[in-house]
Amino acid sequence: MSWHPDTPGDPVPPVDGASPARTRAQGSARARALLEVLLCSGIPTQLLIVQVLALLGQRPFLEEGGRLNIIWVFTLSLADTVLLLGLMLLILRYEGESARDLFLGRRRAATEIPLGIVTVIPLLVLTTGLILLVRRLAPWLHNVPVNPFAQLLQSPLEAWLFAIVALIGGGVREEFQRAFLISRFERHLGGATTGLIVTSAAFGVGHVVQGLDAGIATAVLGLAWGAMYLWRRSVLAPVTSHAGFNGQEILRYLLIGPGSV
Repeated sequence: MSWHPDTPGDPVPPVDGASPARTRAQGSARARALLEVLLCSGIPTQLLIVQVLALLGQRPFLEEGGRLNIIWVFTLSLADTVLLLGLMLLILRYEGESARDLFLGRRRAATEIPLGIVTVIPLLVLTTGLILLVRRLAPWLHNVPVNPFAQLLQSPLEAWLFAIVALIGGGVREEFQRAFLISRFERHLGGATTGLIVTSAAFGVGHVVQGLDAGIATAVLGLAWGAMYLWRRSVLAPVTSHAGFNGQEILRYLLIGPGSV
């Protein structure tokens, strides 16, 4: 039946040419993508794990001195890595998407891992220079004199446990998570650039406990690793770069101390 604008009861045609069914499908896809972003943001999974740890009698701070409990941090980070990766894989399976294509693409490890390694030093130089510049231009942003995570490096055992947290919980979990979240934005929530900006900003906010200046530098790191993923369409280079960056930061602290930065 043809549509005539003066005919009562005839449906109004969509302005952009999209059918109502397609519009509803797009809205549903956006809502689903937003829910997936929220579920895999790390907040729900970590809140759940924190509650379980509390039921088991584990607390984030030790009674003596009130410093961070490395066992609590270690357990939270590793449990969240397993839970978050499992959740993302379940979502991808439900959506009929290939986890291999999303996380690894068609790149070879022999190419991606060396690429990640060679980016560690430039990123170290970049973030060190940025922090020094921020402290010079806006010294009030250096509001945390000593990194609180330095409390976790008081013994060789603590240093090893924190290294595992930094390499697995940081390098692996955060880069798989970043790739997954960016993919949701790219397809349904405003595009890859929006996803890159949002995830990088959130990455920085998540590290302001180390200082506002450190949060800014961390957001820049998030931009670099997110852009690396979008360039390569594989998490191998960002994972290697992130793990290498965290590893050298721990080593630098152990060798030089908290004032090395």
